[in-house]
Amino acid sequence: MTQWYYSDYQRNRHGPVSGADLAMLHANGQLADDTLVWREGLAQWQPWHAVAGEMVAATPQPAPARASFATASTDAPADAFAGPYTVAEPRSPYAPPRAPVQRAADVYLDGEVVYAGFWKRVAANLIDSVIIGLLGMVIGAAIGGLLGAAFGLGGGLDTGGAVAIQGIVQLLSLVLTASYYGWFYTSVQQATPGKMAIGIKVVRSDGEGCSFWRGFGRYFAMFLSGVILCIGFLMAAFTARKQCLHDMICDTVVVDRWAFTAYPDQQREELGTLTVVVLVLGGLLFVGLVLVLMAGLAAIAGAGR
Repeated sequence: MTQWYYSDYQRNRHGPVSGADLAMLHANGQLADDTLVWREGLAQWQPWHAVAGEMVAATPQPAPARASFATASTDAPADAFAGPYTVAEPRSPYAPPRAPVQRAADVYLDGEVVYAGFWKRVAANLIDSVIIGLLGMVIGAAIGGLLGAAFGLGGGLDTGGAVAIQGIVQLLSLVLTASYYGWFYTSVQQATPGKMAIGIKVVRSDGEGCSFWRGFGRYFAMFLSGVILCIGFLMAAFTARKQCLHDMICDTVVVDRWAFTAYPDQQREELGTLTVVVLVLGGLLFVGLVLVLMAGLAAIAGAGR
């Protein structure tokens, strides 16, 4: 019986297994079409879809435990992982979905694209705002403390020094926040933590990934969307590809995390439970802040009589 070896999502080799076992793994969704496989006689590793015809047909059954596969022998060619590959890791049916591991350059244009709507983007921004706010407080306090100590050692901290420290902290805060967006947009997930949680990502209009500097500049372009009475943000509810003004400026779109991948059928139009929960909590917080503000204004007005 022909023995086969295959690569996993961490570029580890597994096997030997029979062709029937490989066919069973593929039928169960645990072996993607681009997964690299090899058998004795092949000059180099090949993607599954190129050699699938050699496999023994088998009725799909529960996949054998990964632990039962021994590590591949050293007879497998050393260039096994020289090329791109995609493989879905075996996982529990209750585990959250995860984007397939692939090169950032692998863009699939033959499937439907689900663009992220206005409310999904609001929910993602609320989550990111909380994260950035917490990080900003910690970093700002640390930087402010260091600068304050430096000014103090230099002969005291007057009003001008305090203003200078505040200005430096605010400038660094802007740069770090823009870097937060730029770094996450250029990551494998192409999304900030907030967008990952909601299940959306930011890409170029042609599906390609964003560079760091494009993501960095997109953050500052968001100010333009806000300065015109937030009309730039509201444009996402009316434009064909649900783009905000800053998306149009930076040539980006916000899409479902499965868009432009080999699995476009896993995209979802609905908001999702987490999105609804975040929006409800954000709405309650907004109403609470408005009530507090109105109470404060009422108290000031009463004190002035």
